[in-house]
Amino acid sequence: MSIAEVRGLTKKYPAFTLDDVSFSIDGGKITGFIGRNGAGKTTTIKSMLNLIHPDGGEIRYFGMPLTGNEKEIKKRTGYSTGTVNWYPRKKIRDIVNIVRRFYDTWDDDSYRKYLELFSLDETKAPSELSEGMKVKFNLLIALSHRAEVLILDEPTSGLDPFSRNELLDIFTGLKNEGVAVFFSTHIISDIEKCADDIVYISKGKIVSASSKEAFMEQHSHEGESLEDTMLRMERGDFDE
Repeated sequence: MSIAEVRGLTKKYPAFTLDDVSFSIDGGKITGFIGRNGAGKTTTIKSMLNLIHPDGGEIRYFGMPLTGNEKEIKKRTGYSTGTVNWYPRKKIRDIVNIVRRFYDTWDDDSYRKYLELFSLDETKAPSELSEGMKVKFNLLIALSHRAEVLILDEPTSGLDPFSRNELLDIFTGLKNEGVAVFFSTHIISDIEKCADDIVYISKGKIVSASSKEAFMEQHSHEGESLEDTMLRMERGDFDE
């Protein structure tokens, strides 16, 4: 079932154009949004969250257009960047007491569950956390209001390999609970480890949006890993 749909999304800048971007995100699946830096991943994600205004196209969640339904949709959506950059010196407990007021879907049981799962100390401030723990704190906030879809911009960027693997395992657990997980990355090994679906963007255009298996079947040469395939395609070799 499609939780989110992006259709014909365009955004023009003087030196870059997001061109007719279309794909969907399914519930209970992990979708990896792959592409090199500057390919258009962050522009797409910011458009999906109405943080920037696209020039054309439509974005829908749960069958509803984002335009006119943003408040309801964002109650059911979690968003995270790679790090925390707000209230850096306030204790986690105090930040949570502020944030929970904005969500009538806030669930204290979920908060306690993920606080323990992520091994977060609510008496610490974000400035005292490692990069990996900052990512987990962002996820804690999103999951505590029972988000049905997570949209994550480069959540594993800058993490050590152990922390990245731990976070990807968390994504798999959330998928098994029916959450749709959509995350951008240029780290192809992360996609190989956990993604069900791949959306591949290059120079502002969607090259492929399919299951990981279908992507490999269509684009990979014999003996190639996903990383080998992506590197070849980024060099402009789309021979199938």
